[in-house]
Amino acid sequence: MILVLLILVPLITGIFSFLTKGDGAKGLALISSIITMAISAFVSAGNFSAPMHFITPWIPNLGTQFSLLADGMSSMLCLLTGIVVQVVMTVSWNKPVEKAGAFYGLMLLSQAGLMGVFLANDALVFYVFWELALIPVYFLCSTWGGEKRIAATFKFFIYTFVGSLMMLAGLIYLSMQNPGANSYSWSNIMHAGSSLPASQQAWVFWLIFIAFAIKMPIFPFHTWQPDTYEQSPTPVTIILSALMVKMGMFATLRWLIPILPQGVAFWSQTIIILSIIGIVYASCLAIVQTDIKRMIAYSSIAHMGLMSAAVFANTNMGMHGVMVQMFNHGITITGLWLVVSMVENRWGTRDMTKLGGMATSAPLMAICLVIISLASIGLPLTNGFIGEFMLFNGLFQTNSYYHITFMVVAGLGIILGAVYTLNMLQKTVYGETVKMKITKDLGSNEYLGLAIIIILIVFLGVYPKPLLDLTSGIATALVP
Repeated sequence: MILVLLILVPLITGIFSFLTKGDGAKGLALISSIITMAISAFVSAGNFSAPMHFITPWIPNLGTQFSLLADGMSSMLCLLTGIVVQVVMTVSWNKPVEKAGAFYGLMLLSQAGLMGVFLANDALVFYVFWELALIPVYFLCSTWGGEKRIAATFKFFIYTFVGSLMMLAGLIYLSMQNPGANSYSWSNIMHAGSSLPASQQAWVFWLIFIAFAIKMPIFPFHTWQPDTYEQSPTPVTIILSALMVKMGMFATLRWLIPILPQGVAFWSQTIIILSIIGIVYASCLAIVQTDIKRMIAYSSIAHMGLMSAAVFANTNMGMHGVMVQMFNHGITITGLWLVVSMVENRWGTRDMTKLGGMATSAPLMAICLVIISLASIGLPLTNGFIGEFMLFNGLFQTNSYYHITFMVVAGLGIILGAVYTLNMLQKTVYGETVKMKITKDLGSNEYLGLAIIIILIVFLGVYPKPLLDLTSGIATALVP
């Protein structure tokens, strides 16, 4: 029942938020996020011993049950969701929002959808929550976004909806291979998929994978992302980049790699090449950006490209590194978006050419931005290092003849990442002090939110063992 609470708490409080106004909705959302984070921490702690299950009849005529599973990877991503949403609610406490009840209600419904995606152990349940997580974000972006929000949101919705329909067709096809009372269960879908001839697996692979590739996103399915991130309000951008992109990576590990092994083997080198192209391409675009938000958006494409390449390298080290890096990337990019939001609120711009001197005008904020940025480029003793080290190690160990080439070209992303990140720090933190007028430094709620992020960055950088232990069994199962 504890797994159901991870979904029900944000779902019920989200519905009640629509009936509440102003600070009442904000307070309800904050309380809900704290409770959900506590439950997710409890579930994660329990997964060091054994996975948790919940199953109950749902629609037996369709061959589906309401089945949830929390293993190490699922519970880790539920914990990430709980932490990120709680930090967002804390930092947003003193920021006025129009139609607060609807805004926080949609945020909580999105959280409920994310929890359902990470816990689903039935294909139809997985699809329902996949869509539930998408729909609230569509309304959040289109209602509270920037001037070009309608065009950006329309592109985002079309991309993701078309991908979702293709995925649904693929899952239905797999369930029909072995119809029965539990035809949509993960075990039945896995048995049906792995039993297909290699030629069928090769085309079913794309039916399912395109939805995941769009969500991550990887090249060339990424074009919706920079515009959507730029036009979305910061709390929604955080949900998209810290959590929703992980839906695609998680789904690849749970609903693709073990289900269509021959299809994955057939297309793995192609996906690695596309992912590496995306790393270099996105990194080069990030270098020339002047808008900090677009720069971070392109950097996210590069980071996810590296994770995607490591997944399809099909090595134990790579798989393990992806799981660790999913959590660490979510924490780091949340911190970056929070600081960007604070910069925009205080100085009215995200243009790096119009910023400078943060170290003088807001020293605490500058320190936080430097620490989080260094974690983003994988500095040793920050949380970004261990995951990236494992990703490159896994990519090098792949059986492909071009494994050294893959690792070297992907490594350009690290070099280019340092270029655009340090350039951003130079222009905003250490630039001309006359550009940034002295203003209020971090408020108490902002200080608390960023403190949580930085503590996790340092702790997991110095002592990553809890995260490694939580996910090691899943990596071994994926690559025996």
